[in-house]
Amino acid sequence: MLEEKLNKLYLECIKELQNIGINMQNEELIGTIDIKISKRSNKRYGCCKQENPDKKYKIVQKIGRRKIIKYEKFDTHHIEISKWVMDLNDEIIKNTIMHELIHCIPFCNNHGKEFKKYATYINKKLGYNITSKGNKKEDYKASNLEYQEENSYKYKIICKSCGQIIYRKRFNPNLIKKYRCGKCGGKLELT
Repeated sequence: MLEEKLNKLYLECIKELQNIGINMQNEELIGTIDIKISKRSNKRYGCCKQENPDKKYKIVQKIGRRKIIKYEKFDTHHIEISKWVMDLNDEIIKNTIMHELIHCIPFCNNHGKEFKKYATYINKKLGYNITSKGNKKEDYKASNLEYQEENSYKYKIICKSCGQIIYRKRFNPNLIKKYRCGKCGGKLELT
């Protein structure tokens, strides 16, 4: 049942994009796309896994002695939407699908300039609110669902100057040795 709902919303998104001039069914430009529900991930809304890079869109970056090879276009895209997202409003699910569909467009496999350009265009033309990160608390509230925060943090770090609190699941000693508070620049302390 959830898969049917996801496919229905996915096809609506494809049609809406078609209406504003973005053809996601052009296999020569975009490649093939499949969509399914991810049963693993609890944190993220969704992801777009890409395979079969197009060798013509290869970029080699040199950083020091290392070479990093990146590809800007892929022929196969696997979109996964987290199962918990399917409990939210259809608008929020479609917003997530649109976000992942943008990643299928060449040069948009990260949240860089091209991604933002497409997101802004779609937001303006279709009234979406596509951003690089979602807000779980707001989305649960908009869907009239109760949001329960995860209290699985083990470490609490406090700024000695302004008192800002930072929570972490894992502790890295470099955090308090090398880093400062993002608000005031004060020293950090583990409590």
